[in-house]
Amino acid sequence: MKILEFKKDRATLIVENMDDLWYLSTIIEVGDTLEGKTFRKVKIGGSEDRSQSIVKKPVFLKIAVEKVEFHKYSDILRISGKVQEGKEDIPKDSYHTFSLEPGTKFTLIKPEWLKFHRQKLEESAKEESPSTLICVFDREDAYLALMKKYGYEVVAELHGQVQKKDQDRSLTKNFYEEIIANLKEYQKRYSLKSIVAASPSFWKEELLKNLKDQDLKKVLTLATCSSCDKGAINEVIKRPEVQAALSKDRVSKEMALVEQLLSEISKDDKAAYGVDETASAAAAGSIVRLLITDGFIQKSRQDDVFTPINDIMKTADRLGADIHIISSEHDGGRKLDGLGGIGAILRYKMRV
Repeated sequence: MKILEFKKDRATLIVENMDDLWYLSTIIEVGDTLEGKTFRKVKIGGSEDRSQSIVKKPVFLKIAVEKVEFHKYSDILRISGKVQEGKEDIPKDSYHTFSLEPGTKFTLIKPEWLKFHRQKLEESAKEESPSTLICVFDREDAYLALMKKYGYEVVAELHGQVQKKDQDRSLTKNFYEEIIANLKEYQKRYSLKSIVAASPSFWKEELLKNLKDQDLKKVLTLATCSSCDKGAINEVIKRPEVQAALSKDRVSKEMALVEQLLSEISKDDKAAYGVDETASAAAAGSIVRLLITDGFIQKSRQDDVFTPINDIMKTADRLGADIHIISSEHDGGRKLDGLGGIGAILRYKMRV
């Protein structure tokens, strides 16, 4: 995200990539104002003109936000609301939808910028392209996943031939070479700072024997997983040797926060979860860290029950709590969704 200007109640921004859309989906709320250049369908020709046509015309509009829609992997964030200001031929209070995508410049005006809103903007402005790749594999299959701001994306699936007893080892060797070739390709494309290669059994050592590229070896971390499938990626992210490699990665931090919350819950100690418990903890000023999933935020907006959730976030923010929006795309986010989508790590144990 490029922040062109930030003053008082408004921020002028340029969307640079798809990950920025995820950040904006957690920041833009009902009641905000959005303004910028957009496209609107207009009729050309009079009502009695047979050649009347409808074309999309660039216009500058200001809308009061009523709906925020973000579908991961769609590359577009849709913001809908009533027109507040625009050209004379566009009726005030008519509805319009802004489609935010990479390259879009717009201004966001909020009645109140909370601390975590600013933090999210700054975080998105500092973020670079993906820096970590995870590869889980055995002698038959390999799955390559790029770590993203909202989770991870499986970018390649490789499948080799199973070596039979009467065959030589060339098939397996060739599959390792195919995996290595893919690792080199993604390392070059994204200038990866870390590649984690994980496998059950001894397959990772076999891969290492076939790896001759010294530059690739420098960024490679070996890890163990119990199986070779897409689900193993979540397992790998949690491993201590991988946590060290991903120490600066946002997803690993989110998963660690959820694990901390689960640990406190298991001890029946300094934790709250679900809307009611978390609201009570916020009102008491006992929240140190508030965790809430983006999926829960989106569903609450769709079901028109976001107001009490927003109140919890505002109260926690004003009383000094750290607010963390957790992606529902990874294992930690799914666990938090299983607890109601919201929870908090507390300063002290709350009496029930």
